[in-house]
Amino acid sequence: MTEAKLIKLLNEVKNCQLCSAVLPHSPRPVLKVGSTARLLIIGQAPGSKVHASGIPWDDPSGDRLRLWLDLDKRQFYDKTQVAIMPMGFCYPGKGRSGDLPPRSECAPQWHATVLSNLPNIQLTLLIGQYAQRYYLGNQYPTLTATVKAWRDHLPHYFTLPHPLPRNQIWLKKNPWFEREVQGELKNRVQTILA
Repeated sequence: MTEAKLIKLLNEVKNCQLCSAVLPHSPRPVLKVGSTARLLIIGQAPGSKVHASGIPWDDPSGDRLRLWLDLDKRQFYDKTQVAIMPMGFCYPGKGRSGDLPPRSECAPQWHATVLSNLPNIQLTLLIGQYAQRYYLGNQYPTLTATVKAWRDHLPHYFTLPHPLPRNQIWLKKNPWFEREVQGELKNRVQTILA
């Protein structure tokens, strides 16, 4: 697919109204992709700050993710190298204990078509349980078990917890993540983007 066709597809995505009747705000799909990207980041859904800015991972979670990847903002937002596509493209609204889950309509509607236009992807980061279950199925009983088995999904996928600041408790309970996973993640990302 030519870059012009990808731009046309992204315009269709950005004008999507599939969930408009159930969203708390007007739809504002947030993703950033380019046909030459080699790294793909699939997260959950934009939060309220990202909904307001229209920039993916433009929040404290994004700051932590960039630290994990050892990428500055310029590298992270360079769509010629890094593609960013959430499971749900629009902010799903607030729930009792944080944001609601990503809308289930987005991934089946758009992911395969977008991915078919990203032929150079060498590694996909699956961040959080929604991305992991969609792409890996229910192989593992918990997010912790899925992330602990990160080696099993290479070379195509790398499984990560969500970098939410409130996941600090998870990180403290799972010190192996920092010891074993973060260094390997940085090395793989730097090698792919070199």
